[in-house]
Amino acid sequence: MDKIFDTLRGKYVALTPEEVVRQKFVNFLIHEKGYPQPLLANEVELRCGGKKMRCDTVVYKADGLKPVMIVEYKAPQVEITQRVFNQVLDYNSILKVPYLIMFNGNSFFCCKTGSNGNYEFLNDIPKYEEL
Repeated sequence: MDKIFDTLRGKYVALTPEEVVRQKFVNFLIHEKGYPQPLLANEVELRCGGKKMRCDTVVYKADGLKPVMIVEYKAPQVEITQRVFNQVLDYNSILKVPYLIMFNGNSFFCCKTGSNGNYEFLNDIPKYEEL
């Protein structure tokens, strides 16, 4: 099986289409949007009751403790649908972050969550300093 190095996890992982999307996007966040590498984490495990879930990538504030963004990846052939958005909302019911991103390598949706439960969809990915 082919592998790709995940700099955030510090190990080689299976080279799947979704993993290629993840690695490219993480690289984009770090090098194009100024996200500090130590404040990003891949495959973050969450628990809700007895249910285990994993966020693809979580971005943290400068203190490294408070999450501020969840990123969900899909393979390029997987369309970003309401079901994908609902998956991210499930994660956010636990983490309560202000930013959500869904990306499949071809298109993305980025939204800012409002205090009243509304979502403002953004045209671009914010720079880290804007979070």
